[in-house]
Amino acid sequence: MQNAVSKPKLALTLLALTGGLVALVVALGPRPGSAKASSHREAPLIAADPTADNTDLYAFVSPDRPDTVTIVANYIPFEEPAGGPNFSNFDDNALYELHVDNNGDGRDDITYQFRFRTETRNPNTFLYNTGPISSLSDPNWNVRQLYSVTRVQAHHETRVLGSNLPSPPDNIGPRSTPNYASLASAAVNTLPGGTKVFAGQRDDPFFVDLGSIFDLGGLRPFNPFHVIPLPAAPGVDDVAGYNVHSIAIQVPTAQLTGTNATIGVYASASRPALRILTPTGGTRNVGPEVQISRLGEPLINEVMIPLGRKDYWNRQDPMHDDQFAGRYLSPELAGLIHVLYPPLPAPPTTNRSDLVAVLLTGVPGLNYTGPTQADLLRLNTSIPPTATPNRLGALAGDFGGFPNGRRLGDDVVDIEVRAIACGYGPILHAALGLCDLQPNDQLGDGVDANDKPFMSTFPYVALPHQGYDSHT
Repeated sequence: MQNAVSKPKLALTLLALTGGLVALVVALGPRPGSAKASSHREAPLIAADPTADNTDLYAFVSPDRPDTVTIVANYIPFEEPAGGPNFSNFDDNALYELHVDNNGDGRDDITYQFRFRTETRNPNTFLYNTGPISSLSDPNWNVRQLYSVTRVQAHHETRVLGSNLPSPPDNIGPRSTPNYASLASAAVNTLPGGTKVFAGQRDDPFFVDLGSIFDLGGLRPFNPFHVIPLPAAPGVDDVAGYNVHSIAIQVPTAQLTGTNATIGVYASASRPALRILTPTGGTRNVGPEVQISRLGEPLINEVMIPLGRKDYWNRQDPMHDDQFAGRYLSPELAGLIHVLYPPLPAPPTTNRSDLVAVLLTGVPGLNYTGPTQADLLRLNTSIPPTATPNRLGALAGDFGGFPNGRRLGDDVVDIEVRAIACGYGPILHAALGLCDLQPNDQLGDGVDANDKPFMSTFPYVALPHQGYDSHT
């Protein structure tokens, strides 16, 4: 991607700035019509920038602290637990942000900013750690990360909530991190005003049969219906065994909501506009920060946005998402359902106002935020946590789950596939008048749960897989 400035002029300018030591310039600055990228490798540019790749976003009323809201944003897709000697970390040159819109205009009213700083205590060893890591201050831990949390309100009221907060080490193995659970627990920090925060490696809580979905939609449980018949089989969780890096924050609800109990949430990552690589192996970052990743509702860029617009979509702010409304009103996948599975009734392929409601404005009576069309994860904070959550959320009458926010165990793949296929099921058909084509309300990828149980307390995301026992 090029900046609006010509290549020769840009090169001369940067050479002058760096005293002729520039080896390569990667221009990431914005220009009219230029692109961003983001989420489980769903857009071309972000596939080459995993530390800024926002894989999933969750927002839910905390089950054990129902007067608070928990937001979790995950980064670094398909993180191999045994990926040493340079184990995965947050990027010091990235700005990670969690945005909250509490008045329905698609603009963030409250933002939590996270910045990371990496310390290498001994640069003369190749080791991540030189012995067992028994605490977050253990000198055996050679490559540690610290971070700051800043709350920005109304775009200018800035307050640093915490600085030099420790992130836990990666889960290396029984010799290096023998009591990993205690290390991770020690990295849960309490901030002013009753807020809790955690940033570090966790199990990837997403579950999905990527192999079948991207093999021309060949959902394994429905393979006999496919145009190329294959034996029916259980789904395969293709992200099982992989880790991510999670940023999780738990905030008293009263500090997030406005006049409406429903909030809209999205996450992002930004980088300086220019990155300069020098012959000495160093880098310089120049210019204003440019957002290169964003995520609200799950699977939107993967499924709703076409290839030629994916990077552009990621560059936009949610308040401008009405320009993509046509992709919701006439979703490509809806036209493929009957083609891929001839016995199933064909869902409508035009005028899909139901998808606009579910994914762009919120559903009246559930989590509606107004007419502004924006890709936000909308959470009605007045709905209490469900004692026994159902993985299908609102489709099963569990209105504490997706699309009202998103809990870790919500099966968003099955829910969204059924919604696009007009298989909302009898409950939402009766309650909200949404379409109910049967047996389209049985569609799914056959993966119904995460490979590890979630925790009952903050940050809720399961502990990461250990590198020593990695089988990915």
